[in-house]
Amino acid sequence: MSDRLVIVGAGAVGAAVAWVAARDGLAGEVVLVDPDPGSGASRVAGGMLAPISEAWPGEREVLELGAASLALWPGFAEAVAADGGLAVGLRREGTVQVAIDAADVADLDRVVEHLRAWGRDVERCGGRELRRREPTLGPAVRAGLLIPDDLAVDNRALLAALEAAGRAHGVVVSRRSVSRVLDDGVRVTGVELEDEVLEADRVVVAAGAWSGALHPVLEGRVRPVKGEILRVRARRSSLPPPSRTVRAAVSGRPVYAVPREGGRLVVGATQYEAGFDPDVLVGGVRDLVGDVERVLPGIADYALEETAASFRPGTDDNLPLLGPVGPSGLFAATGHGRNGMLLVAVTVGALAAALRGDPLPDEARAAAADRSAVAPG
Repeated sequence: MSDRLVIVGAGAVGAAVAWVAARDGLAGEVVLVDPDPGSGASRVAGGMLAPISEAWPGEREVLELGAASLALWPGFAEAVAADGGLAVGLRREGTVQVAIDAADVADLDRVVEHLRAWGRDVERCGGRELRRREPTLGPAVRAGLLIPDDLAVDNRALLAALEAAGRAHGVVVSRRSVSRVLDDGVRVTGVELEDEVLEADRVVVAAGAWSGALHPVLEGRVRPVKGEILRVRARRSSLPPPSRTVRAAVSGRPVYAVPREGGRLVVGATQYEAGFDPDVLVGGVRDLVGDVERVLPGIADYALEETAASFRPGTDDNLPLLGPVGPSGLFAATGHGRNGMLLVAVTVGALAAALRGDPLPDEARAAAADRSAVAPG
């Protein structure tokens, strides 16, 4: 063994860290370990890259981290596509965020107030103006925001491109399950697989909602937050889908519709604190269909192609865990919550710095994994 880096978890975050580590020569060997690469939350994601429309009072650090990552995304996407030879499906049409009833409008105005206090101006519009800009919106839409700088990505295209980019730089993929990260009390020694130990000099835990089970220093710091999505397709007789990502609050429930090629939309996302319950619930599908139909009435004529559920890796402060933590040689790249796709770009820069032995970049310091590294109990 010669300077082996093992990355546990081959979703978008793990695959991106592996690609950058191999590309930049940050280890003699880069091994990406996952029994089913490209599955989990990364496969089910909506692909919104939308820090402004995710903003909420009291979460300024979350907004700033997301905004920093959004600025990095075009260059990140270009580099992945160049190395892997596959497009990532980046869209630049922006986001329209809408509200339906009076309470939702009041919440929207509170968000606008906080954004402007934080130096982030947005264009607020009434329902008629929004429908002029985005004719697919229905008459129930009362007010909203136009956010032209937001991006979106085809999450499944990104996963394929990251796999190809990693392969081009010699990333070794092991389709095995990791039960825990091993250390000798001072530094990391490897990972325990089903029937053997894979030795390693350094380990990055990027296993999403499952990360907390892999080492005591992460126990209790990452939890599963279940989400469900629908994939729908416009038929020949249907109204066309919106050109922009549409986000809405419907009686306090968030719903979004993200365009894809071929007249498709990803509709999501419910959110439950339900542990690792894998089932798509009838009630969740009912709420998604009912809420998105109030915003985009024409969607009733679309074909339902897929329902799916997965688990976002949540943290108590809604910031991810990035960089060194616990014994020497252990790094975290997990806890991205609802912003996993958005934060991939800032995560790879933070982990590259950490693997070189440098401090985290300024924009990522609020998300340092060692900010609360003491395990419960």
